[in-house]
Amino acid sequence: MPTAVVSDIHANLEALQTVLADIKSRGITRVVCLGDIIGYGPDPLACVDLVKQHCEWSLMGNHDFGVLYEPTNFNPGAESAAFWTREAFDAEPNEARRRERYEFLGRLRVRIVDSLGNGRVPVLNVHGSPRRPINEYIFPDDVQTAPDKLSTIFERVQRVCFVGHTHVPGVFTDEPDFYPPGELTASTYNFSDSEKAIINVGSVGQPRDFDPRASYVIVYAPGEQGQPGASGETPNIGPIGGVQFIRLPYDVESTARKIKAIPQLSDWLGDRLFEGR
Repeated sequence: MPTAVVSDIHANLEALQTVLADIKSRGITRVVCLGDIIGYGPDPLACVDLVKQHCEWSLMGNHDFGVLYEPTNFNPGAESAAFWTREAFDAEPNEARRRERYEFLGRLRVRIVDSLGNGRVPVLNVHGSPRRPINEYIFPDDVQTAPDKLSTIFERVQRVCFVGHTHVPGVFTDEPDFYPPGELTASTYNFSDSEKAIINVGSVGQPRDFDPRASYVIVYAPGEQGQPGASGETPNIGPIGGVQFIRLPYDVESTARKIKAIPQLSDWLGDRLFEGR
């Protein structure tokens, strides 16, 4: 069965509901999350509840950590959002639900290793990077500007790694190269015996690649049939599996309106959603 990988929901309920509905429509029952369920957005409680309900596991992102502990090194807007999110958790009148949500955040792990093809392809999952799993960014520009950084990071990847954090989807290889989804046939990358790959799954709730649509990926094991994407193309999955990038429009206006109704959240957090930045 294919696996859907989501990340960086950032308390955007409209985007998360759209993504979960699409996953369900494809008959995919296994969903995992790479972290940053909360932070920035207006619906942290509902998003935590949905991830808890639908995801087999979730990792801890830097915003989950910031709400649970302290928002260290956050910019003023992110810090204010973290403190407001904590207030929203604390304002839950049902003591059992309040405790369950905090306990859920406290149990989030920083790395999980899966596998594909009966263990043939080990898959590392982190929020930020294999080197610093909660808060290190891997940027597309690092291919040109920081090849030594990428080389050091790839030393910690056995075959395949999934990350989020930058909100920019695409595939890093150990050449090093970076391929945005638009440069991949049918938005699909097939795993290879000859190269390592780090796949950024993009962001459900706050894309930053100038495409406002929600982003997630579907991971196929060997022998599984790919499904048509928005372009109508059906991905041809390779002999050791592959990953397909999915983009979905959602009700940005509704999310932005809710953000702007909360004084502690910067209006810019809503405005940026329209432009995917």
